[in-house]
Amino acid sequence: MSNNIQTPLYFGGIASVITTLFSHPGDLIKVRLQAYRGELKSSIQVIKDIYRYEGIKGYFNGMSAGMLRQATYSTVRFGVYETLLVKMKQKNGQVSLWQVLVAGCAGGAIGGLVGNPADVANVRMQNDASLPVSQRRNYNSVFDALGRIVKEEGVGKLYLGLIPNIGMSMAMTASQIGSYDIFKQILVYYGMRDSSPYTHFSSSVLASLVAATVVSPIDVAKTRIMDSNVKIYNGLFDALVTIPRKEGMVALFKGWTPAFLRLAPHTIIMFLILEQMKKYYIEYNMNSQKLDTRSMMLGKN
Repeated sequence: MSNNIQTPLYFGGIASVITTLFSHPGDLIKVRLQAYRGELKSSIQVIKDIYRYEGIKGYFNGMSAGMLRQATYSTVRFGVYETLLVKMKQKNGQVSLWQVLVAGCAGGAIGGLVGNPADVANVRMQNDASLPVSQRRNYNSVFDALGRIVKEEGVGKLYLGLIPNIGMSMAMTASQIGSYDIFKQILVYYGMRDSSPYTHFSSSVLASLVAATVVSPIDVAKTRIMDSNVKIYNGLFDALVTIPRKEGMVALFKGWTPAFLRLAPHTIIMFLILEQMKKYYIEYNMNSQKLDTRSMMLGKN
């Protein structure tokens, strides 16, 4: 394959939106665990509660918000990340740890900013059914949620938790996309094929472990801030200090298991789809270039 063919920057967003169809229930369970204040609940208990009180459809609450979030947040973070990485790549096509960290943090920061409104709607819609009936918002869709938040609470509420969200997005992009590229590079070095689905699968699993652990504390703080109508914490740092002080250090890792169980298939499916999209795009363009070259040669003759 030719390294001169640049794939569209929006491919990452498309792959992420498609993947949301499979990963949304896991994300919802994670949010429910993180937003719950009190004695720790197990993932199994949350799964049972959702089925008992909401039925199967309860696992898909907020799907429209989840898809809009990926369409905004992931499209931007992948686009910025890949643009920067192309500029920074070494002559041999390899990337270093610092390069993926810089590109990941930059992509995550801008993606987090763009995707914050949809993320606020996503958190609220996913957790709504777990609230007392009198406190539920009962949004009909992500657009209903965004419209009502602006009308009832002001535009500023769309940016609740912006700082922790940007922090989480930076950590997620660097630890998920960045570590995926690093792991894939290592596996290829030790003999696996760059284009092999097995390489993509293995890199995705390893990246999921890293990402789930790195982002968990920030993700818990972000969920708590976004889910509240009133100011409970004075920013990300205060939340990261207050939560473990009141609930123990383990509270910062509430939802780690469902986060990993959601992130692993999300990451695996996302990168498998993305790699195939890139593969077929490059092959199509290479074949088109060959046809163009052949036509030019025949024209000259």
